[in-house]
Amino acid sequence: MNDLVTSYLSTWNEQDVDARAKMLADHWADNASYTDPLAEAAGRDAISATIGAVHEQFPGFVFTPVGDADGHHRQTRFQWGLGPEGAEPVVVGFDVVVTNDQGRIETVLGFLDRVPPTS
Repeated sequence: MNDLVTSYLSTWNEQDVDARAKMLADHWADNASYTDPLAEAAGRDAISATIGAVHEQFPGFVFTPVGDADGHHRQTRFQWGLGPEGAEPVVVGFDVVVTNDQGRIETVLGFLDRVPPTS
């Protein structure tokens, strides 16, 4: 379970497009999908583009786990933070990751628990 969260957050932290594509190929299913309140992406290329957009919106920020992961069957839920490295997260979210029979990430359902105020 912790390996899944680590590889998931590492993918989100990867800024190099080619390195991120390799991580997606290694850990995510061909038909992977990602949905949160702000984005919906189907396929590795679209997920990579979504991750790239987050890096553009929050340059220099990193994703870190918040608390412990919990899971059963092929589902894992965990909370994460996004903020400057070593600082209190500016954004906090909660994701449910579902893997396929090969252990690759197939579906991600994301929720935002705390977001910065908009001006």
